[in-house]
Formats: sequence, C-alpha cells, structure tokens
Amino acid sequence: MEAFALIRAALSLPLAPLQYVVSWPTNFIDNVKSAISTHDDLVNENLSLKAEQLLLRSQLQRLIAIESENNYLKALFQSSKQVKGKTLIAELLAVDFEPFVNQVVLNKGTRDGVFVGQPVLDATGIMGQVVSAGPITSRVLLINDPRSGIAVQNVRNGVRAIATGDSYSGKLRLMYVPNTADITVGDVFLSSGLGDRYPEGYPVGKVISANKDPAHQFAEVYLQPSARLDSSRQVLLIWSQ
Repeated sequence: MEAFALIRAALSLPLAPLQYVVSWPTNFIDNVKSAISTHDDLVNENLSLKAEQLLLRSQLQRLIAIESENNYLKALFQSSKQVKGKTLIAELLAVDFEPFVNQVVLNKGTRDGVFVGQPVLDATGIMGQVVSAGPITSRVLLINDPRSGIAVQNVRNGVRAIATGDSYSGKLRLMYVPNTADITVGDVFLSSGLGDRYPEGYPVGKVISANKDPAHQFAEVYLQPSARLDSSRQVLLIWSQ
C-alpha cells in the first residue's frame, strides 16, 4: 500500500508545473478583476466625495447669502425706524438693462397705496422715485439715471446743489457748481428737502472727485451713490409726513 502511494506521488510530481501553468491564467484574471474592481470602487468613492464636497460648498454659500440678506433686512428695518412717516418694504422684480436707462420694477402697486413721485430708499440711502404704478407693480427711476435730479446739501458746510445721474459712469454729478464752491473729496451730501420730491436729511452720495479747472466756469464734481443701486433686493417705499 505504501509502495502504491509512493508511486502515485512520484507520478504527480512531473504534473505539478503543468497544473501551475494551467491555473496561472485563471489566477491572473482573478487578480486583474480584483484590481479593476478596487480601482472602480475608489473612482466611484472619489466622485461621491467630490459631489458631496460641491453640495456642502453650495449649502455654505447659500447660508452666507441668507445671513447677508438677514443682515441687510435688519439694516433696512432700522432705516425704516428713522423715516418720519409710513413705510412699506418692497422687492425688486426686474431691472432694465437698456443703455443709459436705470430703472427697476417693484412688487408693490396702487393697491398697496403706491403713487407716482413716491420716494424709494434702501438701507443706506435714497434710491429713486416711482415714475409709474400699476395695480400690483411699480417702476422706479433710480437717482443715477440721467433723467433724474435731486436737491442735495453738503453735510460739512451746507452748500446746496442739484445731483443728476451720469450716463457713462453710473455715478451722480453735481450740476452748475462754481469753481469757488467749497467742495472736496469725501464730503457727504444729503437730500435737502427742496423741490418737494424727496424728504430732507437722507444720504445721497459721497464726493469721489472734484475737478476745478480755471478754464471752465463750473467744477466737475462726482458722487458715489450712498444707496446700493446695483445690489439691493429689498427697498423702502415711504410716505412722508
């Protein structure tokens, strides 16, 4: 019996390399499949992590935007407390993008008591006035529109002027200011209340340039509007006392 076992072992020994050669492709393919599977899993996991990261970034930006909007609404609410008269918060529905036209459309109209000529403010200053009103919407001419005009007064020394919109810069320009007028960069101008369009004492703009050329009769004075004309989404409609 032992002799038979020895003979069988001796006969199987030459077959071992052949069995290894036969089984090697199968083992190799299994290893390749395992490597591919592991690679695919890593790729899918990487894609999933990237998608999750993008989602978290998007949520973070949304939270930042909500916080910014809440802070703005708080400032707008504080501004409404300083207004002498009734106020109503409105939201922008549309913005005109025509050249040299600076107008916006609000979601409030005549059924809310809105009227033509009504002043409009945001949390930081005067934005403009209503130029047309329908039942549920109204159109506002911004103060930086070239057809706009507002009576202003220098906080520092009381110098009065008229500020109009500048077609090219989107800023405000003081009209017919003599070269001798005491106006310098950094001066703040408020609404003077003259002209019966805007209430008195609300921020209009700050002087960003004052060019007094002796060759010209009037100085070139430009203001940066106090109101966030390009970014405010909520505004105040006011009824002055």
